[in-house]
Amino acid sequence: MRELLQAFRIQVNDKVFIKDPESSELGKKIIKGSINLMDESGYSNFTFRRLAEKIGSTEASIYRYFESKHKLLLYLTSWYWSWMEYKLAFTLANINSPHIRLERAVRLVTGKVQVDGAFAYVDESRLERIIIAEGSKSFLHPSVDKANRDGAFLTYKSLVAQIGNIITEINPDYPYPHMLVSTVIEGAHLQRFFREHLPRLTDKIDGEDSISEFYNEMIFKTIAPKNSKNYGNNQ
Repeated sequence: MRELLQAFRIQVNDKVFIKDPESSELGKKIIKGSINLMDESGYSNFTFRRLAEKIGSTEASIYRYFESKHKLLLYLTSWYWSWMEYKLAFTLANINSPHIRLERAVRLVTGKVQVDGAFAYVDESRLERIIIAEGSKSFLHPSVDKANRDGAFLTYKSLVAQIGNIITEINPDYPYPHMLVSTVIEGAHLQRFFREHLPRLTDKIDGEDSISEFYNEMIFKTIAPKNSKNYGNNQ
């Protein structure tokens, strides 16, 4: 899998950048530096001037790749969801049971990411922290409708749709698959933020990833047919 990941190129909508950062070493330095800086100081304190100082470049050079820090955040979130979508394909490969596929999919999108090392300019663990703390700013923004028309959220929507399709496969009568999946993903991010900063708002159980366990239990109970008493991921 490592070899396949190394040969894989993450697809990011070209409307979020001016010049593809993967096309040059400077572009990759911009991505690596922006992840490190945004993780350290947060989106609100992030500026292209500070980024330029961090990577030993100029603001003008960064503006040749991104027109604003919001477009840069859109790039980072799009990259993350494209990467997650690719990992989902590997996670679910050759698994016939929809219950097992759903369980593994939920664990993927609610669990801590595993750094694969295939992309030297991206620290996936740092990027995950950015998605948890800052990802909602990519769509809770005045330009969300234009960004949506431009396709900036296609990878996130595709991931939600794929997991939603598994829910529909298990229970064709369940009416809210997309709402449930996006609630699980965003809720898990919020719970991980609580665990790090407001631990009394969540629950931590030694020896398990309580966040993944909670959302797996919740999703299977939620989609269970009303007349089903025994319904879970072992079926």
